[in-house]
Amino acid sequence: MSQPTPSIKASMPPNSVPNTLEIVNLRKVFGSKAGGVVAVNDVSFSIARGEVLGLVGESGSGKSTIARLIAHLYSPTGGQIHLSGQPVPHKLGGAALRKFRRHVQMIFQDPYASLNPLHPVRYTLSRPLKIHGLAEKNIDAQIGSLLERVGLAPASTYINKRSFELSGGQRQRVGIARALAASPDLILADEPTSALDVSIRLDVMNLMLDLKDQEGLSMLFITHDLAGARYMSDRIAVLYAGTLVEIGPAIEVIDRPQHPYTQLLKSAAPKPDAGLVPEEIAARGEVPDLKTLPPGCPFEPRCPHAMSECKDGLPKMYGLGNGHTARCILHDPAIVAKRSAVGAGS
Repeated sequence: MSQPTPSIKASMPPNSVPNTLEIVNLRKVFGSKAGGVVAVNDVSFSIARGEVLGLVGESGSGKSTIARLIAHLYSPTGGQIHLSGQPVPHKLGGAALRKFRRHVQMIFQDPYASLNPLHPVRYTLSRPLKIHGLAEKNIDAQIGSLLERVGLAPASTYINKRSFELSGGQRQRVGIARALAASPDLILADEPTSALDVSIRLDVMNLMLDLKDQEGLSMLFITHDLAGARYMSDRIAVLYAGTLVEIGPAIEVIDRPQHPYTQLLKSAAPKPDAGLVPEEIAARGEVPDLKTLPPGCPFEPRCPHAMSECKDGLPKMYGLGNGHTARCILHDPAIVAKRSAVGAGS
């Protein structure tokens, strides 16, 4: 029988090693409180040491906003971020912000835009080393080591090149090397392969997984691609209109989705064994305007299983076993019993 999921803190065993990241009831409202846009709505999840959490959802669902909140590019409206068990203040600046970003680094979506074309690779990789006080006397040797760790060898071929002299895959490898330069605990990878040719996406994902294993990194892997999320992630979290609707082991979430929105995402993905033709999608309508979200479940207007109870309030997260939870009243024991009674009487 499904039960509401306890809070993150309540579920942690005593004296356990703290997770690299925990976000608790994270919230971001853009604009005024009265007429603002709720881009992130009380989202909670954790990432263990050495774990990859995939964050999946359509464009506009709030994935990148969450990454920017974690990286302190935006300030949260509410909630809490914990890094290695320590709470992170909502406002950071100066030395405190620099110290925080020594532990949290980003890999950006577009390698064409995230590298300054005026500067060579040497300058790009020297900056984080100098900013975080990690530069050694022979900084070129450090830069060479970073380049070789991301598969750009020999380093002498790339160290003096500018971004326009590199391919898309090479640029993204430089972006990965820049993130690694600070020796972070957590990598925020925001759609890191979506701007790359299909032929080299797998190479970059394999590089990231190898580095994760070698460095013991934790990673938030943001994507709209379910296949990529399954390949990269230990667990997958699904976001809809700023609300977390499902989270669990990657294989279970992809193979046995328990929220209607996750089922929609899966049905919309091309099927290789069906000539790359997606299944027919049962859901109605389009992604909602965040300024005019419906009461209750935000997916209710599109959901093929919608019922009157869906308008009563945001559903709880219901535990389904093995760390798999879904925010849907279809897993509420009272609703399950009601539907069973109706089915038995028909």
